[in-house]
Amino acid sequence: MKCVAGLAACLAAQSVPVGAHAADSVDKGAAPSGNVTVIGRFPDAQPSGIAVLPDGRLVLGFPRSAHDHAGPRLAVFGNGHLTPFPDAAQQAGFVSPLGMTVDAHGTLWVLDEGLLADKGTVPGAARLFAIDPKTNRVTRTIALEAPALRPDSHPNDVRVDVTHGASGTAFITDSSQTTHPALIVVDLATGHQRRILADAPCVMPKPGFLAVLDGRASRYDADHPTMAQAGANGIGLSADQTTLFWQPLTSRELYAAPTATLADPKASDAQILASVHDEGEAGMGDGEATAPDGTLYLTDIERHGILARHPDGSISVVAHDPRLVAPDGLTYAHGALYGTVGQWSRLPVFNGGHDLEERPWIVVRITLPRP
Repeated sequence: MKCVAGLAACLAAQSVPVGAHAADSVDKGAAPSGNVTVIGRFPDAQPSGIAVLPDGRLVLGFPRSAHDHAGPRLAVFGNGHLTPFPDAAQQAGFVSPLGMTVDAHGTLWVLDEGLLADKGTVPGAARLFAIDPKTNRVTRTIALEAPALRPDSHPNDVRVDVTHGASGTAFITDSSQTTHPALIVVDLATGHQRRILADAPCVMPKPGFLAVLDGRASRYDADHPTMAQAGANGIGLSADQTTLFWQPLTSRELYAAPTATLADPKASDAQILASVHDEGEAGMGDGEATAPDGTLYLTDIERHGILARHPDGSISVVAHDPRLVAPDGLTYAHGALYGTVGQWSRLPVFNGGHDLEERPWIVVRITLPRP
């Protein structure tokens, strides 16, 4: 057909009807995966750390570094209610509990970041607590101290390996409030602490990093941040406790190293650095959790999702949902994942003083595909 009546008329003449109900194709990741259930909504305080105790109780940490609040700082959540944990009398011992984990012996370890909204670092408040779920008592408190802890430190998350050291070894990510991240290693028998991989590329924010969060593109800028950004943040321990995993928040790289080397007080800085392996890209991650079969689950902030890194190194998507606005803490229990949702890049500090967070904050349960 020779078009002489203009382009629009020509195209209309050649068009073929496809039906009134035909729909345009969309990205299949845009629709919710259908396995994410909101199990808790919190209008007054923002949960972050999360763990499931051996008896099935779900523990949440409510840090106070972004927003101070009058509610419990650490609590068991069940039947829609928060119960201060270990009890109301022991709440005063926590300043801002953030990361947490249950070790292979069933002990709950809680990391206090020691930061308060509008006040910053509280001297002496960065501590590691051991809690016995059988007695509901704090059994050990270890203060994090210099030189392992810097004035600009931000202790973020923790994993405990019970196979190295007389009483085990704790590995802590120090995300840094500035640009000096590291890992902190604590011998749980002696309390001796060591700062390792300080300012190494494997713990640092990635220069030039660009993320699309909440529909907005932001590039990493250490001095003028427009998104939540930090160094070493998410941390995970392999099911056999031989390998530690971690991710800088401002990155998509996943790193790993043998716990035997990281926990060895005689290992030199050069030996520790040489033991680190770049596991390749995953997602822009925050929380990590390990299943008994060796699968490492990783939050994916940009895709509002959860990834599974399988023992062979392959990666799959196990959940995605637009309500996962910066998935944060993550834990595995009984064939499901439980996670907190952070909304971190909506904080005023990243938005010219405007608070873009939308209450309530949520906690979710993610049903995993059966093997």
